[in-house]
Amino acid sequence: MTDLNALLTPGMRVRHPDRPDWGTGQVQSNIGGRITVNFPDAGKVVIEGSRVTLLPVFDD
Repeated sequence: MTDLNALLTPGMRVRHPDRPDWGTGQVQSNIGGRITVNFPDAGKVVIEGSRVTLLPVFDD
């Protein structure tokens, strides 16, 4: 299976599959599999991409 997180770029909108209460976040950076996302209801969160596959949001 391909690492879908590798396709995430700054500015893309995503959701955390286990934390829908965080809302739709915006990717700030994706460096070495560590993805920094700014979520409206959780603030800035650094996610280890090898542990969580974020869900891209194309419409909201």
